[in-house]
Amino acid sequence: MDIKLDDLTGSKIAGLINEHLQGMALNSPQESIHALNLEQLRKPEITFWSAWEGNDLLGCGALKELDPYHGEIKSMRTAKEHLRKGVAKKLLQHIVEEAKKRGYQRLSLETGSMDAFEPARKLYASFGFEYCKPFSDYKEDPNSVFMTKELFKK
Repeated sequence: MDIKLDDLTGSKIAGLINEHLQGMALNSPQESIHALNLEQLRKPEITFWSAWEGNDLLGCGALKELDPYHGEIKSMRTAKEHLRKGVAKKLLQHIVEEAKKRGYQRLSLETGSMDAFEPARKLYASFGFEYCKPFSDYKEDPNSVFMTKELFKK
């Protein structure tokens, strides 16, 4: 698997982001969807990666800088045909390592509270993420859960 920086201009990545947004719409009420579209992912505070095997797009993930010490995981998605092959685990590993290289003390995320998001919550927990209160601009929401991992002690 080759994980590389992605400029979000390819049709395959556009298709995967569209699939991600559709999946969110199927499983979450509109007011509880925090997934980003292509334009929002192109902001300078966001670094986006895609995972490939040859010409096959396996998945994607992003890291948003909230401040110099705190990052947020965004847009984690595995392509339907590559589910349960370890794609998300490798992408998450890559993002956690990048956050450490940047010197972030904390890495956080928001995901859904519904059953459809249970595999994601289990993956994050296996990496040491713990449930927490809303961070950044998020508000309490019964459809969202928030998780965080301390990378370095202050």
